[in-house]
Amino acid sequence: MSASSLAAATVQPGSPSASEGDRWDVVVVGSGIGGLVTASQLAAKGAKVLVLERYLIPGGSGGSFRREGYTFDVGASMIFGFGRKGHTNLLTRALADVDERVDTIPDPAQLEYHLPGGLNVAVDRDYERFLADLTALFPHEAKGIRAFYGTCWQVFRCLDAMPLLSLEDPAYLAKVFFRAPLACLGLARWLPFNVGDVARAYIKDEQLLRFIDMECFCWSVMPADRTPMINAGMVFSDRHAGGINYPRGGVGVIAETLVAGLRRHGGEIRYRSRVVKVLLEDGRAVGVRLASGEEIRARRVVSNATRWDTFGGGGSEASTLIDAADTPVAERTWRRRYRPSSSFLSLHLGIRADVVPAGFHCHHLLLENWQEMEAEQGVVFVSMPTLLDPSLAPEGHHILHTFTPSAIEAWKHLSPAQYRAKKEADADRLIQRLEAIVPGLAGAIQLQEIGTPRTHRRFLGRMGGSYGPIPALKLPGLLPMPFNRTGISGLYCVGDSCFPGQGLNAVAFSGFACAHRIGADLGLNPWALPA
Repeated sequence: MSASSLAAATVQPGSPSASEGDRWDVVVVGSGIGGLVTASQLAAKGAKVLVLERYLIPGGSGGSFRREGYTFDVGASMIFGFGRKGHTNLLTRALADVDERVDTIPDPAQLEYHLPGGLNVAVDRDYERFLADLTALFPHEAKGIRAFYGTCWQVFRCLDAMPLLSLEDPAYLAKVFFRAPLACLGLARWLPFNVGDVARAYIKDEQLLRFIDMECFCWSVMPADRTPMINAGMVFSDRHAGGINYPRGGVGVIAETLVAGLRRHGGEIRYRSRVVKVLLEDGRAVGVRLASGEEIRARRVVSNATRWDTFGGGGSEASTLIDAADTPVAERTWRRRYRPSSSFLSLHLGIRADVVPAGFHCHHLLLENWQEMEAEQGVVFVSMPTLLDPSLAPEGHHILHTFTPSAIEAWKHLSPAQYRAKKEADADRLIQRLEAIVPGLAGAIQLQEIGTPRTHRRFLGRMGGSYGPIPALKLPGLLPMPFNRTGISGLYCVGDSCFPGQGLNAVAFSGFACAHRIGADLGLNPWALPA
């Protein structure tokens, strides 16, 4: 279903079925993947659910848009969670729970690294092939390589042995411990650890340790010392277990299909519906107010906005859903521990296919200088999803989506002319860097769309266009990450500001957990755990 037909089929502002006289069980603010998983899971349990989305299409940074015959993914197209076995395939599970599925195309490699000193590594889907390729570059670290990635598998097996639901529900914890006690104990062991602690226990070569930094940075935008081991166990193993699988039709199909499942089970979604406040009565969340002035009541409210956009009191640049005076102390503590990561400078390019080298992988990461890894526009990410799904571009052409970290501060206080000039100059520099892996790229561009942190802030409704929270200091793994309940009764959060963090599979986990916790509070959950 296209974005336009989806919008036409769902509830729009002013629709009688979504009038202020209705009382909903749950209102979800935002239709990112975390919000949609929460909403669709609750609808499948029988709750009356309404999703309110400020934009025209669902998905947030997991959406897609169309230009001149090209279908571009808003964010990254390296997708975990679409395997067929075990419990960690959260996108497969979320869709199946609302009687939906998405066709996927397996990617033979997670990505190819192009790193300083000629260190080029393609992460093969086959685990033993990947180990062999990496060991060939670092033969003196053969034992350490196998031991480190083997430890990641230990973490993954613990995760994969249990249905991943709310850690805030004691009944769930008791049931899952009874089913898989060793997995629970194993997982608890790794909660306080970061990847760097584990890597240095097995590996001494500094260049290899830098490679592991980049292995973490490519999805967490943090080096190994600040990346939780639980997350790495999922990513470094699932890319070989379930594999990287691209949704046919583009990443936006995931959100569109979740919306179809939501509606199939009686839920609704409204577009062009910007929530400006969560309504509080006697300290409890009882509904929301829209920019239009309309108020919608609900028994529970879920914010899929970032925690900076949800709670006031942090000196943020925009109004928040909860005023500073009502913000719980725990949220102020969270702000001291975590800061917003950079946003991105993004280029969505339509290019001629004849310049793409033979055997080119779908995903690449480029860095010329190790000292620039966390710098403004340091690391360059590349996705070419048309290598997997040619239907996303006109015949004889490819999509090249490239993005590099860029902070909102670099784009503030510019006049319109200065802003346009900076966009063009930064885009040109980025394209020149990409000539190292796609020679002739500059002359093959047929369509170009430039997005900046200001673009991401405007269309995604995220403070500074941030990718998500990263530790402001070294923290003990995932232990300080907040869960879904907040200090305000009736208000929950979901998405990358909650356990376990960024990435589509991670926010899907957050969505499962949030829906389960609300289901427990509303008495909707089945007694038995999922099979």
